[in-house]
Amino acid sequence: MTTRALLHELDLHPLKRLGQSFLVDQRVLERILAAAEVGPQDTVLEIGAGLGILTEALGQRARRVVAVEIDQRLVRVLRERLKAMTNTEIILGDILALDIAGLLQDRQLQPDQRYKVVANIPYYITSAVLRRILEQSFRPEMIVLMVQKEVARRISAEPGEMSLLAVSVQFYGLPRVVATVPASCFYPVPKVDSAIVRIDPHAQLPLDEDEVAAFFDVVRAGFGQRRKQLRNALLHGLQLSLASLGQGLSHASIDGTRRAETLSVDEWAKLYRALKSQGCWHPVPDSVERSSHALDADVATRSKDGR
Repeated sequence: MTTRALLHELDLHPLKRLGQSFLVDQRVLERILAAAEVGPQDTVLEIGAGLGILTEALGQRARRVVAVEIDQRLVRVLRERLKAMTNTEIILGDILALDIAGLLQDRQLQPDQRYKVVANIPYYITSAVLRRILEQSFRPEMIVLMVQKEVARRISAEPGEMSLLAVSVQFYGLPRVVATVPASCFYPVPKVDSAIVRIDPHAQLPLDEDEVAAFFDVVRAGFGQRRKQLRNALLHGLQLSLASLGQGLSHASIDGTRRAETLSVDEWAKLYRALKSQGCWHPVPDSVERSSHALDADVATRSKDGR
């Protein structure tokens, strides 16, 4: 039965306010499964289970699937359709409000075990979902997301085309675009094409956890005035003296006339360490709260596309 026919039979209509758009192409489904490399030893957290097409396929391959869906109408359908799959749990809730570690650990996943995230999410919450997954200490071993094609390009950008979004994701893991997906592969058809992105989180972050917030203060300052040279952007954003900043840049071996988009994550980390070790700049104590929105700052207004 087609997705459109199933929706008609169940008397369900996609909710625009939730950005609902359902995958209807089996070939794309297979690409997602291949990218996630799901096997019988895996625990999978699925975000946005929808009608359960991907959920069912994951349940046939994984040891355990925890599928989160915010739409109560769809949860009723999912629990009925998949009731025979004893390794699959359907959770009614908002992934942005749920405790992911508690959600999985309560279901037999120990803290030292790993899990994978697979998600076909509405584009308007892309940044928030990435934050929720990447910024927690209980990070997955792999993330496979369906995102807006343009966002996928920016997430996987290389130095020369970097953005706050690219640095924010690449600080936590290595992203790559697996495949592009035409809008026609969804119902209702969204306004833009999509892409499957795989992110492999780093085994170890470039900096200690307690330095992350201050690091993103520096990165955000660098990208705060995109048309300016890095030196001028940091002077304005961090309120340093020219002499102090010059000292930090020199210690990091970074030319201050470069622009923020040319720096790699490693160079940003090197610059942060130099500024801190040279006493050029001292992190603001409340920066943790501000920096928790690093992903949102760059992508929030770019992701709305009708899904």
